[in-house]
Amino acid sequence: MEIDTFRSETRAWLEANCPADMRTPMGEDDICWGGRKFVFRSPAQKQWLEVMAAKGWTVPAWPKAYGGGGLSGDEQKVLTEEMQRINARPPLQSFGIWMLGPALLQFGSEEQKRHYLPQIARGEIRWCQGYSEPGAGSDLAGLQTKGVDTGDHFEVTGQKIWTSYADKADWIFCLVRTEPDEKKHTGISFLLFDMDSAGVSTKPIKLISGASPFCETFFDAVKVPKDQIVGARGQGWTIAKYLLTHEREMIGAADSALFAKSDIAADAMSAIGLDDTGRLDDPMLRAELGQFLVDEICFDTHLDMTGTYMRAGHELGARSAELKYLGTELNKRRQSLRVAAGGSDDLVWEGAANDAGQAAKDWLRSKANSIEGGTSEVMLSILSKAVLKLPG
Repeated sequence: MEIDTFRSETRAWLEANCPADMRTPMGEDDICWGGRKFVFRSPAQKQWLEVMAAKGWTVPAWPKAYGGGGLSGDEQKVLTEEMQRINARPPLQSFGIWMLGPALLQFGSEEQKRHYLPQIARGEIRWCQGYSEPGAGSDLAGLQTKGVDTGDHFEVTGQKIWTSYADKADWIFCLVRTEPDEKKHTGISFLLFDMDSAGVSTKPIKLISGASPFCETFFDAVKVPKDQIVGARGQGWTIAKYLLTHEREMIGAADSALFAKSDIAADAMSAIGLDDTGRLDDPMLRAELGQFLVDEICFDTHLDMTGTYMRAGHELGARSAELKYLGTELNKRRQSLRVAAGGSDDLVWEGAANDAGQAAKDWLRSKANSIEGGTSEVMLSILSKAVLKLPG
């Protein structure tokens, strides 16, 4: 009965506080990322963030002491269901919520938790991730960005690449080699520092889709105070692996936020037409669409099951690779079918309509899904070793 009361109270609160403009479909340009550089697209977007943050519901699972809602697993599920019922947009999305926050909750000092987590929950600070380097991608532990101990701070010099939204971020969580004489996995530390620090610069990388979500990031003798290290010196690899499980989960499940969603079947019927029996007048595409829609339902059910598993207090661990692989490969199929279903209308690149060329651009962008956060091949290797226990 207590959960029923929570549901009725949550439903009433959402109805009273979620602006009408925040109950409409959301594209990538509509995401509220927060941070000191973010510009709200409307007063309603700002209002929705403020009321949800005050409630602690931008991060409902986090403890109240750190700006969260302190909700139980069952309460989190109810909140999600009630937001979906009215098509409410997420009030805030960020790498701070998806990745850094869980790592700080697990490894951060009490001072770091109380300082950074409430800022993340309120959308006051936007983070980027300093992991991959030109010579250290899949072999991330081979990174060469170094942090020299100068007494009261580290002096960080090196380069990162594919740093998502580095040019828009306020701070970075960064893997740095601070113990040059240790083995490569044990010489890495996890540092936090301001992107406005002297010596930090970024250069956007333009993709084939025309967008530039990724950047090259350069560090030239950046001074990082020693109290901005998370965990112990040399513990960075352990923290990085933990964080990656949350990143992979996010990438596998986040396509609804990062890509325009459409009714592929309806688009196909409009563009291609129906045969005499009322079915899509393209048997090959009809079969592909049918298989995709079944697989999509299966994946959504798997996500629900995973959410229940995590709300029960379990860590996802190596199974994050499963979500990342299944979700990104499914989204690549979705974007390919979306272009095929739209016919020649979706082959345009630019035009008078606001969404002209979006399908083609999203199709091209989706190719990066199976690379970012670890390639599909790496995900399969993780699953074979850590989950299926197959010989190497």
